[in-house]
Parts: sequence; structure tokens; C-alpha cells
Amino acid sequence: MTGSHPVQLDVEYPDRQLNRLTTAFRIFTIIPIAIVLGAVSGGAWSFTIGNGATETTTTIVAGAGGILFAGPLLMIVFRQRYPRWWFDWNLELTRFSSRVALYGALLDDRYPSTDERQSLLLDVPYPDATTDLNRWLPLVKWFLGIPHYIVLVFLGIAALVCVVIAWFAILFTGRYPRALFDFVVGVGRWSVRVEAYAFLLATDRYPPFSLKP
Repeated sequence: MTGSHPVQLDVEYPDRQLNRLTTAFRIFTIIPIAIVLGAVSGGAWSFTIGNGATETTTTIVAGAGGILFAGPLLMIVFRQRYPRWWFDWNLELTRFSSRVALYGALLDDRYPSTDERQSLLLDVPYPDATTDLNRWLPLVKWFLGIPHYIVLVFLGIAALVCVVIAWFAILFTGRYPRALFDFVVGVGRWSVRVEAYAFLLATDRYPPFSLKP
């Protein structure tokens, strides 16, 4: 990958016949890995066990993980440090969620791996908090990203339309139209750069308003 922005995302174009069967039922085949993703990305489930005889109820809540935001923010502001293992967790979780997202967007017909990179190329350089990051900027990055959030809403709608068109194209031809593929990947690239800036706090480089690398 080449580009001037430190956050780089790309997806290898599947220059081959895609699996039409799994494409047709992608909305169902993605469910198991989506549940796994939810379990490590802050999802929570509540199970209630009741006993009609004694009228006692036990509630069990399960959930864990998620992007680490408050911890890195406080460390950067007060100690100018970004613990490496916190950064690695955020990066690997972002990679995992991106693999699930690209599978859902039909960009790859291989089932998303929890650890292997597969067709996804996503790199975010580890920042030196003392030299690469402004200690006060994390307090307002989420606010500075508002223009991007607005644009991404409309780009997300356009990307969804492209995925629907691509779904029909794959069913009939077995191929993902390259122009649609590049657009959907570009929207994902834009989104990840905004996430790395505003929530992962991995860079102070403001995301460009561009789909390009």
C-alpha cells in the first residue's frame, strides 16, 4: 500500500469467480461471526432465569471487550503515554471488525478469520505519544470529526446501494464489478481513518475528505 496518510486500508480484489451460494445467503452466513464480534466488541446479553414456584429471578449479563477509548485518552492527556498493548488491542479489533464488514459487503467470500489478515490490508503505525500526539487534542477529536460523520452517512447509503447491485452481479456473473468494489473499499478506508483519528487516538493527522489511498 502507498499513500501519504499514515492510516492505510486496502482489500485485495478477488480476480476470480466468487462463491455464488454463500453470496446469496450472506445475510445468514455472517451471523455466527457477527455474534463472536459482538462478544469482543462491547456487546452485552441479558439472560433471565425464573422459577415460577418460588417467584425468584436470576439475571445474567454477558459481555466484554470493545474499543479502548477512555483509558488511552486519560493516559495521553495526563501522562503522554499510549500503552502498546492497548494500541495493539484496538488495532487487532479494528482489523477483525473490518474483515467481518468486508465479508458482509461481499468483498471476499472467505469466512472472516479472528486473527489471519486474509484479503484485508490495514495498517496503523504505533504513535510515540510524546512526539506524535498532542496531549490535549484527544479531548476534542470526537467533535472535530463531525463533518466526516455527516459525509459518511451519505457515503454509507451509497455503499449499501453498491453492495446490493454487486450482490445481483455476483449471482449472475460470479464477479464483483471493479468500480463498485473500489468505491466500497474507499468508503471503508475513509471510515477507518476517521475512527483512527477520533476514537483510536492513534494519529493527529486529520482525515482527508477522500476515498483514495
